[in-house]
Amino acid sequence: MTKKQTRKQLIREYVMLIAGVYLMAFSLVAFWAPHHLVTGGVSGLAIVIQDYSMMWTGFAVPLWASNLALNIPLFLLGFRTMGRSFFFRSLVGMMLFSLAMHNLTFLPPIPSDMLLGALFGGVFCGIAVALIVRGMGSTGGTMLLASVLHHRLLRHVSIAKLLFGCDALIVLIGLVAFGPERAMYAVIAIFACTKVTDAVLEGFSFAKAAYIISDQAEEISTEIFKQLDRGATEIQARGMYTKERRGMLMCVVSGRELVRLKQLVSEIDPKAFVIVADVKEVLGEGFTAHSM
Repeated sequence: MTKKQTRKQLIREYVMLIAGVYLMAFSLVAFWAPHHLVTGGVSGLAIVIQDYSMMWTGFAVPLWASNLALNIPLFLLGFRTMGRSFFFRSLVGMMLFSLAMHNLTFLPPIPSDMLLGALFGGVFCGIAVALIVRGMGSTGGTMLLASVLHHRLLRHVSIAKLLFGCDALIVLIGLVAFGPERAMYAVIAIFACTKVTDAVLEGFSFAKAAYIISDQAEEISTEIFKQLDRGATEIQARGMYTKERRGMLMCVVSGRELVRLKQLVSEIDPKAFVIVADVKEVLGEGFTAHSM
């Protein structure tokens, strides 16, 4: 990769990181915090602190201040457990996240009931998480806490399990602080966020992979190219009952093209054995271009 390409990729990643951070702050400030939905993470803990500080002292500690205060010791502890590049991007992400929450505090509230707040917050947060992951960064929080715990205390426990435990503990704190109803809506928000994150990272253009076993594989592959403008790959296979070797065609098509593919296979060889599988992402000619 040339220096120019590396520079472009770096700029693209930081743009995605910044966009993701602001979207995440928007989901928190506009939807989750007003309904006291604690969805895990340091930001979820910040919602509890904001509410209880107002109740006890008459002054609500801002979300951005709690996020900053809770993350700083985590970054100091996690300095040696993270790669230099990821640490710097995560530090930038955390600082920008606090800044974004501070800036977006002045937005007028968006009227919504608790269910809409959970769902729309989940949608915006899901897009945000996908952008931050694509930007090769993070906003610190429980991900950093899980990494510190794994490297310093609990090496026998995976980071994924520790992350789940940390987030589950914060959701439990939200349950105690705000009651079971809001906790259940928070779970809906987490589910929506997870699904949207997966959809954005994996892509919405689902394709189909067809595996075709036929004695007329050559003719079928020719027609696939002519009628669908798609290629096919022959894989050598052997039937374990007959012990005969024959070619198996693998072809990836869009959902709309699948109907025509099955029709032409049936016209050429009605006895052909066809297996169709879902494909969530396809990179290459005729589908999604490889991202730099």
